[in-house]
Amino acid sequence: MSNGTEYIAAANEALREAYEQPMSLAEYVDIILENPRLASHATKYLLEAIESAGTRTVVENGEEKQRYCFFDDPSHDGEHAILGNTESLNAFVDDLRSIAARRGKDEKIIWLHGPTATGKSELKRCLINGLQAYSMTEEGRRYTVEWNISSANTSGGLTYGDEIELAEDDWYESPVQVHPLTVFPRDVRAELLKELNARPGDHIDVVVEGRLDPFCREAYNFLEEKYRREGKHDLFSAITDPKHLRVKNYVVDIGHGVGVLHSEDDGTPKERLVGSWMAGMLRELDSRGRKNPQAFSYDGVLSQGNSVITVVEDAAQHADLLQRLLNVPDESQVKLDKGIGMDIDTQLVIISNPDLEARLNQHAERNDQDPLKALKRRLDKHEFGYLTNLSLEAELVHREVTNERQVWTFKEYDEVGALIRQPVRLQVRGGDRDTVVEKELAPHAIEAAALYSVVTRLDNEDLPAGLTLVDKALLFDQGYLQEGDERRDIDDFEFDPDSHDGERGIPVTFTRDIIADLLNHEQDRYHATLPVEHVIMPRDLLNAMAKGLAEAPVFSAGERAEFENRVVTVKKHIFDQQEQDVLQAIMREKRVDEATVEEYIEHVYAWANDEQIVNARGESVDPDPLKMKIFETEHLGRFDGEDYRSNSPTAPVEDFRREKIITALNRHAWQNRDEDFHVRDVNLKEIPIIKTVLEMHDWDDVKRIYPDFNPRQWDDPATGTETTAVKARTIANMVELFDYSEASAELTSRHVMKEVVHKWD
Repeated sequence: MSNGTEYIAAANEALREAYEQPMSLAEYVDIILENPRLASHATKYLLEAIESAGTRTVVENGEEKQRYCFFDDPSHDGEHAILGNTESLNAFVDDLRSIAARRGKDEKIIWLHGPTATGKSELKRCLINGLQAYSMTEEGRRYTVEWNISSANTSGGLTYGDEIELAEDDWYESPVQVHPLTVFPRDVRAELLKELNARPGDHIDVVVEGRLDPFCREAYNFLEEKYRREGKHDLFSAITDPKHLRVKNYVVDIGHGVGVLHSEDDGTPKERLVGSWMAGMLRELDSRGRKNPQAFSYDGVLSQGNSVITVVEDAAQHADLLQRLLNVPDESQVKLDKGIGMDIDTQLVIISNPDLEARLNQHAERNDQDPLKALKRRLDKHEFGYLTNLSLEAELVHREVTNERQVWTFKEYDEVGALIRQPVRLQVRGGDRDTVVEKELAPHAIEAAALYSVVTRLDNEDLPAGLTLVDKALLFDQGYLQEGDERRDIDDFEFDPDSHDGERGIPVTFTRDIIADLLNHEQDRYHATLPVEHVIMPRDLLNAMAKGLAEAPVFSAGERAEFENRVVTVKKHIFDQQEQDVLQAIMREKRVDEATVEEYIEHVYAWANDEQIVNARGESVDPDPLKMKIFETEHLGRFDGEDYRSNSPTAPVEDFRREKIITALNRHAWQNRDEDFHVRDVNLKEIPIIKTVLEMHDWDDVKRIYPDFNPRQWDDPATGTETTAVKARTIANMVELFDYSEASAELTSRHVMKEVVHKWD
């Protein structure tokens, strides 16, 4: 788009797609008989909105799970996506399915419970976004009714709120989004629903049990009395004539199908729940000695949320209301006043931090005399915990720092691995208001912060012998541990399903604030040509987080001491990642190409099966023992000349070929090969030992290939030395391969060289 006119045209089109022209009641019935979903009751509608976005496969805590894409907030490009907690979200959807189908849970109030910064409020925003977007689609249309009695009314018109003058041809919409089918008498409606639910295609019946809301009932009763007195034969037709009644669709939003009660909302319980009377309006209306429901405000949370969902946020702040909500799922009714009831169709959801549970259990020792027992029985709790997946926490930290909202999706873990370790570069205003500098969170900095946060959230009581909490975090994230050419899957370990993982730890808000502070201060370091003072290294961030524990009021003394101790293993793991970056950059030009690896594997298979291979000239020849020996000694570095008799392998080499190469390849492809099978058809990186050959190097390789290299000279190598040449190539390769800046590559490589220099002693 290039001009304002085109943006206006796009907005016109968006609204055109969202709204339909009002229709008669008969036309609406024809539409829902064609597509019964359009008449869904509140919980069924919410369920359908969630299911409409489909599912995707994720890995959390080392297990594959199906996740509803709705919770990725696709309608708003992931703005309020909920990261992790897939098991709790799936249980939430299961509850909706049971409630919608009236399978024993229809009296339940869904309770989302957990510590702060675990995604509960994001879920509220995601629900609002998703429901709004769904209601703007053809399959998600939501309908209510509006009335016009101006031609029959001589008493000042039909109205509510504080407006007296009639507007838009005197049509007034139901203030609580009442379902159009509530206009029908109950017995007729029952027959209509019976026919509706007999239509194929859905396992959950549409249920519409309520009556017209009091405002609409006032209009209906007025018209009924008028036309009955006039002796109209087809009374219902007269009342619902298109000049008096229209069915219209509306876009679901806060106050219009979605009710949200915030912690700061005040007023009497009745005002917060349904609304309040307006004395001035009672005087304006013909109330005939009673309270006219047209003078009611209908601005309470249940009124706003009728027809879709009602959310009580920070529920501990509204604990006095919770018991008053019991009759809503039980009886689907609230009262505007002693004599005026209102039927409600809404899905109740309450959101709370742990303080609500403490309040609910304050009388628990009284057993049957506990006054809150009935309420607790109706609450169906779903725990939201801190993220225990490294990739999800890294994504969350990244979102907090950059405000980027795109959800990370991937097919292979290597893809998300690149996202976890990526650097972040931000424009930050300097001390001078006109100065803007670029700050860099170096590669692995976000990863370090995320891993440390996850490690503080993991329970170490069920930690298997030989594993660290970092190992547990990696198992939860990728589902396996890779140690050299040995791979151990999460199924090889036993973790307690009732552990306290995710119940406490460092929240993302703490990490975000630490990063914000670091971005506003220059680091105490200097380089003649590179802006190293603007680079935040992983160790800078980890040190700041560990130091900040003492000043943060959210942690107890015991937690501070425990969390501070856990930073050590995280630093070691992050250093290992940095070390591999430097090694791969040094050895980039010396890596083994896949063609050489394929050739070696083909020779090994021919050797093991006493077969021949076809060479480049098309001749069948025996496998070359010298080629296999050279690969195993020079590229693998597993053996030396003493492990061979001339070029023939000894028993250890033979065992290695069979156990590490042949067995691994069999597992992935060989057993299912056909006559056209070729080693190049296999993803060689799936074979642990080959992955090591292709990607991993050690310092012995560096010593062997660069005999004159001296890591002690790395900071300022002499001109013309091998160290100078190696450093120049290494820095360039780190920039190209791993997206380091020259400054962060310089700092990282210096740090690594200082730690590994002892290997040259």
